[in-house]
Amino acid sequence: MADDEKPFREQLLDELSALLTAAFGLVAALAWNGFILAVFKQLFGTTTGLLPNLAYAVVVTIFAVIAMILIARAVRKAKAATAKPAKT
Repeated sequence: MADDEKPFREQLLDELSALLTAAFGLVAALAWNGFILAVFKQLFGTTTGLLPNLAYAVVVTIFAVIAMILIARAVRKAKAATAKPAKT
């Protein structure tokens, strides 16, 4: 069923749940950012200046890309496990 065929209440609930999920994701991301910054500061002594900020951005980007790849693989594997085999 297309979104324009759904009742307004159902569309509202879908959009509200997506918004709340995104909001909680942002809160979690900010919490992790604070933690990673604290670890970075503990290890390297500073988080100010161009080079430390570049290093931090590179480390966080690498971590995020690896996490996204692992999550995508897990989702693909879970979907394949729940897919019904075709009958012949």
